[in-house]
Amino acid sequence: MATLASLPEGDSLSFTRLQEMIELSAGNLITHLRRLEDAEYLETEKSGNGAASRTQVILTAQGREALDNYAASLRNLIEGL
Repeated sequence: MATLASLPEGDSLSFTRLQEMIELSAGNLITHLRRLEDAEYLETEKSGNGAASRTQVILTAQGREALDNYAASLRNLIEGL
């Protein structure tokens, strides 16, 4: 989520590029993306078929807000130490 949030709002990353950036196996990344998509924190857009298929991943406004709230909670925790 943090990787996607670092992009300008509305921009996306390809599945392959996201996988390279966060160094997860394809299977692990798919599992995480499905859960985040179920929570409506991100969307995936698929195009093409077979070897030519391409998946784009984009953070939703709801996902950006959830990440912002999470980061604020962490900052409050750290400030309280």
